[in-house]
Amino acid sequence: MAVSTRIAVIGVGNEFRRDDGVGPAVIARLRARAVDRSLPAGTTLSSSDGDPGRLIGLWEDTELAVVVDAAHAHPGHPGRVHRLELGKRETWQPGAASTHGLGLGEAVELSRTLGRMPRHVIVYAVEGADSSLGTGLTEAVAAAVEPLAERIEADIARHRDAGARGEVPGR
Repeated sequence: MAVSTRIAVIGVGNEFRRDDGVGPAVIARLRARAVDRSLPAGTTLSSSDGDPGRLIGLWEDTELAVVVDAAHAHPGHPGRVHRLELGKRETWQPGAASTHGLGLGEAVELSRTLGRMPRHVIVYAVEGADSSLGTGLTEAVAAAVEPLAERIEADIARHRDAGARGEVPGR
């Protein structure tokens, strides 16, 4: 079986719930940046509501999936970014708090059970301040979007470089 070189970057969230829209905002920023410097062939940029079935469909048959989602933390530091890496064998840690009741953690475990887990998953969880109805990110969360887009581009470049050297990317 040939190894996929496809990369999926998925922004999870709802743009009409203020900071919960950080995932789609990062995807929009990556699309804008790609106008001047394109992402590697096989890279897809998508937004999702976090439904486990839809997430699995977006990352199925990928070598690397990068997921950006809003997170709750108590006490919180709005705009702080947490990074979690998972391979095919690592399990999702309970308590990794997305703003969605059922979603990313369940998608990871279901994907693993079904044999549809990407080889490497990177999750960026951005602490939010406001998930009330409305559009627009709070100032602290909006300030995290550009640096996070840069980090994701660097993750993709490292993944491609490791693959070109014949290494298992992410290890």
